[in-house]
Amino acid sequence: MISVEQVWQWLGDVPDPEIPVLSVIDLGIVREVRWDGETLVVTVTPTYSGCPAATVINLDIEAALGKRGVEKLRLERRLSPPWTTDWIGPAAQEKLREYGIAPPVVGAPVACPQCGSTRTETVSQFGSTPCKAAYRCLDCLEPFDRFKCI
Repeated sequence: MISVEQVWQWLGDVPDPEIPVLSVIDLGIVREVRWDGETLVVTVTPTYSGCPAATVINLDIEAALGKRGVEKLRLERRLSPPWTTDWIGPAAQEKLREYGIAPPVVGAPVACPQCGSTRTETVSQFGSTPCKAAYRCLDCLEPFDRFKCI
C-alpha cells in the first residue's frame, strides 16, 4: 500500500491551474489524505465555493495519482471550515512574490513584487482571477496582482 506521506509528496507536484508556481499543497487546499480500506481519500477545500478551477484541480489530482498507481481514489470536497489565505505558508508566499504576485499579508502595506516599494494603489478589486485584486506601483509604475486576504 502507498503511504499517506508519499501521497502528500506527490500532491506537492500538482500545480494550481491559475497560479502554476504554487502546488495544491502550497495553496493549502488539500486538507486530508487517508486510506478508507482500499480507497485513497483526498479531501480538498476550494479557495471559494464557486472556484472555476476546482474541476481542473480535481482532474489534475486524479491524473497525478493515477499515473503513480493509485487505482481507487475518492475526492471529497470540504467547505467547512472555509479556505483562508492563512493556509498559504511563508514559503508559498515567497513563491508568489517571485512570480510577480503580492502575497496576502494581513495588516501590512501591499509591497510591489517587482521593486519592493510599498507606495502602491488598488486599481480594482477584480484581478486576473477571482482570488486576486489589481494593483499598481507608484514608484516603478508596474501593474501587479495581489492575492486577496480571505
